[in-house]
Amino acid sequence: MTTALDAITAFLNDLEERRFAIGTRRLRGRYLTEYLEHALNAEGAPATLSAAELMELPRVHTWLEDAAAGLTRERNTLRGPAAPSAEATGRSRVITYNVFAEFLGTPWRLEVPLNTSGEHLDPDEAQKVIHTLAVKRPTGANAATSIRTAALAALVAATGCTVSELWRLDVADLQLDRRPASRVLLEAGPVDLDAGTVAIVRRWLRQRAGITAALEGSDPGYLWVPTKSGRPRGGRDTPPPGARRAAVRTLHAAHRRLVLDILGTPLRPGALRTAG
Repeated sequence: MTTALDAITAFLNDLEERRFAIGTRRLRGRYLTEYLEHALNAEGAPATLSAAELMELPRVHTWLEDAAAGLTRERNTLRGPAAPSAEATGRSRVITYNVFAEFLGTPWRLEVPLNTSGEHLDPDEAQKVIHTLAVKRPTGANAATSIRTAALAALVAATGCTVSELWRLDVADLQLDRRPASRVLLEAGPVDLDAGTVAIVRRWLRQRAGITAALEGSDPGYLWVPTKSGRPRGGRDTPPPGARRAAVRTLHAAHRRLVLDILGTPLRPGALRTAG
C-alpha cells in the first residue's frame, strides 16, 4: 500500500525530474500538503491514509468547501475568503487534485471552475495560454512581435518574474544548451527552464537573429529588441531595431494586443506568474 505522503513525495519528484518550474512544484506541494493535513485532522480519521483513500471524493469535497470558507487559511488578509484571489486558489486546488489523480491513476476528476476574475492562472492554465500565443498568429500580425510576446510570457511563467524584471536580460543570460537543465541567469540567481519554455525562447532567438543581422557592427546582445523601426522623433532618425532594447511599455502593449486578438479577453502578464 502506498501511503498518501509517499505518493505526494513521488509526484513532486516526478515534477522536478520533468523540469517543471519551481513555482509550479511549490504550488502543487503546498496544496497537496494542505489537503493531506486536512484529511488527517478530520474527526475519526486514521493515523495514516493510503494514496487511494486520500483521493476519495468525500474527502476532497470537504477540503475544498473548508478552503473556500477560509478554514484552511494560515494567515488573514484584508479582504478575506471572498477576495478574488480566493477564487483563483480554489481553482488551483481543483487542478492540483486532478493532475495528482492523473499521476496516481485514480478514476475521479473534478470540474474546474471558470476563471471569472482573470487575476491569476493555475500553472496548467498558464501553459495552455502560452502555447496558444506561440502557435496562433492573428491575420496581419507581425510574426516576430508575436513570438517575442510568447517567449516573454513563457519566461514570466517559468521564473515568476515581472516583465520589468525580465526587461534587462541579455542573450548571454540564457544558458539553453546547459546540461542537465537549461536555465536563465537572473539577479536573484539561476532558474531552470522547462523544455517548452526553451523551445519558445529559441524561436524568438531565431527571429531576433534576423533582426540584428542587419546591424552594422556588433550585436549589442539585448534579449528583447524592437521588431521594427519606430517613428523619427525630434528630427532624429530612430536607431535600427536590434540596436536598442524594446521599452517595457512596448512589451506590455504587444502582450495586450496579442492576447486580445487571440483569446478575445484581457490578461495581464502577471496572471501567468505562479501565486506565492
